[in-house]
Amino acid sequence: MLSQPNSCSKNFRVHVQVSIRLHLRNDFQNNFNPKNIMKATLELPQLIEVEGLEPYDFISYYENNKTAIEKGLEKNGAVKIKGVHIDTLDDFQKIVNAISNKFLNYIDGNSPRTKLTGNVYTSTEFDKTRRITMHNELSYSTKWPKKLFFSCLKPAATGGETLLADSREILNLMDKTIVGEIINKGLFYIRNLHGGLGIGPSWQETFETNDREQLENYCKSHNIQFEWKDNDHLKLIQRSKGIIPHHITREMLWFNQIDQFHPSHLGEELYEVLQSMYESETDYPMFVQFGDGTEISEDMVNEIGRTIEKVTIAPKWEKDELLIVDNELICHGRNPFTGTRRVLVSLSD
Repeated sequence: MLSQPNSCSKNFRVHVQVSIRLHLRNDFQNNFNPKNIMKATLELPQLIEVEGLEPYDFISYYENNKTAIEKGLEKNGAVKIKGVHIDTLDDFQKIVNAISNKFLNYIDGNSPRTKLTGNVYTSTEFDKTRRITMHNELSYSTKWPKKLFFSCLKPAATGGETLLADSREILNLMDKTIVGEIINKGLFYIRNLHGGLGIGPSWQETFETNDREQLENYCKSHNIQFEWKDNDHLKLIQRSKGIIPHHITREMLWFNQIDQFHPSHLGEELYEVLQSMYESETDYPMFVQFGDGTEISEDMVNEIGRTIEKVTIAPKWEKDELLIVDNELICHGRNPFTGTRRVLVSLSD
């Protein structure tokens, strides 16, 4: 049972709502104990509600209930804790520093974001009028974060939800021909980064350095093929399996960013602009193909997107929430939004 923290609040209460999808293992259902104040629903993420905990009280609460929370994360893939006072960047920083370690920088990332402190970033600064497609963070790389921590300091006026989908469900529903091709061939992710002037991110922003030698050493240590081009441009090629076993449960997972790297997801108009600007698709800012160099067709990308959409949910953001995501079990995205939205993220191993 989840225990109360050592808090001076007299009106503390804890309510836990566990979100259980149809595919969860029978052993969890058999061991379900109503004394734990749990409710079975068909929703993601698992919800834990606490009442008005300040950061230090929440840290105590988390430590007292760490085993139960971690088990919930392992089963459901994401846990949202509501009722934690997170009003500032400092509040968020204190919490993630206390409940996790081995933080990762967003080096080699492909989404525009700002580093706010040593291990806290803005979640994304991608055009708010466009949807961010579903992805597992840094799944194209040889090193990715195991956990993501999110909190929303300012919800958008409309939209702006952090989308969630279960990677196990995606794999189970995916067309078996597509799955077989990925397993047999693997994937090549291709990026072309400019040196300060061009479309998409620069290599300086992507690798958080202006030092070519430092960048090259990083690429060599992470099995990234790199080639310097004219005008200080850089081509990167990264090989990925695309389907992997979870690092703890060993469940097989859909773990790739095919639809995000393929330019068709940008829409017909932008795709045509890219085609008019570049002689080869492999010169686009981002591109993806099978690991043997063969094409991933637009029809296949569309089928992937339709399948993922079937299991994607859009839980609304409210203030004073901490969302913890297993980056292998759950992929995420973002809905377009209006107004101002401020979501923080931290990545850990």
